[in-house]
Amino acid sequence: MASPKPHPPISTTLPPLLLGTATFNHQYVSDPLAMPYRDIVSRAISLGVKAFDTSPYYGPSEVLLGTALDSLMNPTASASNPLPIPLERESIFLVTKAGRIAGDEFDYSPTWIRYSILRSLQRLHTEYLDLVYMHDVEFVSPDEVLAAVKELRRLRDEEGLVRYVGISGFPAHVLASLAEMILDKTGEPLDAVLSYGHFTVQNRKLALPWVAGETRPEESSSSPLARLKRAGVEVVLNASMLGMGLLTNRGIPPDERSEASPLAKWHPSLPELRVACKELAGITGTAGERLESVAIRWSLQEWARIGAAAGVGVQVPSTASGNDTAKVGATVCGVSSISELEETVAEWKGVLSSLGHAVDGKLDPAYGKERQDKVLRLVQNQLWPALGRWMDYAWESPGPGYVNTRPEEDKGRVPSDSIMIAYQQRLAARSTRDAQPK
Repeated sequence: MASPKPHPPISTTLPPLLLGTATFNHQYVSDPLAMPYRDIVSRAISLGVKAFDTSPYYGPSEVLLGTALDSLMNPTASASNPLPIPLERESIFLVTKAGRIAGDEFDYSPTWIRYSILRSLQRLHTEYLDLVYMHDVEFVSPDEVLAAVKELRRLRDEEGLVRYVGISGFPAHVLASLAEMILDKTGEPLDAVLSYGHFTVQNRKLALPWVAGETRPEESSSSPLARLKRAGVEVVLNASMLGMGLLTNRGIPPDERSEASPLAKWHPSLPELRVACKELAGITGTAGERLESVAIRWSLQEWARIGAAAGVGVQVPSTASGNDTAKVGATVCGVSSISELEETVAEWKGVLSSLGHAVDGKLDPAYGKERQDKVLRLVQNQLWPALGRWMDYAWESPGPGYVNTRPEEDKGRVPSDSIMIAYQQRLAARSTRDAQPK
């Protein structure tokens, strides 16, 4: 079989701001089907956000995202719009994950990974996935991660179903160790690593030397970010800027039995951390700000700067003409309403402008350099001191007593459904075609 056409470096193709759809899920909202998910996706694209991050672990997220995108790629004509222009698949960047089935259930076997990818393709109405992560890699053994990454690369090279391969997880040092191991064992680095919850106003562990003003990697060699770069990782993305709901005015109730928020029961944070983060809302309120707005702006701007400084960013136009490029750190943002999306995009435009990069569309002066300076002062002078011992605290993942609930005998066992039937038919057709005389 001919070698596949190599894809350009992911840093040149991945957009800097991705819409994360973990919020299209019962863990964040009581009824995801009642969310305006179609309108959120459509509005994101109109605002220039054309990359989407999802996972089969996020409940109905893949299905809802796929439905929204399919309606845009195959629009229905109407009296008001008799000739709708379809969205082109190549104009968007689709990211999903594989391996995590439920809260404490994981299957990284090649057979399950293959099935998961085929199912995601069906749900997302696409013939290929731009980027696939192995999901929450700290919950399984390094050998399992290695085998799964090899299978994703096989699906990339032999079948063209995947373009780029990466890993995601919570403990930044585990991500770095696994990236180093994969490079050592395979001779090929990961394309991308998704770190979540480790570059927020409360927890900066992913890039502490850079946050503190130290930008010389040779003196920061033990930091996770420097290790990822040395392991050849092309792009490191930041996600969960709000600490999965911790850094919001609403916060998370300290009592996990509370019915006030769907996050109360499953969020892994300690009650004391929830209280400490909730108190930050009072400080930002006194300054005329919402905690989530401050947390988003700080993370967006600082990761854009630090991701570039550490050499793990993505390309963006540095001038209005687009002839010159620069790099910024890429971020995944999660929203549950159009207003949240519009605010995040406005903050992002302010970030690009304050860093001296080109901005697509009109910039609201309220989100410019003056706001950035205000946010930095507020975070450094008031929020960080208020956090005290909870500054840069990260909970254990996996937590004490964790056991993978998927029985060994069930690993690699997949449903005998239409997904596998279609796959087998495609393999048979390809085998017949390859056997024909040239």
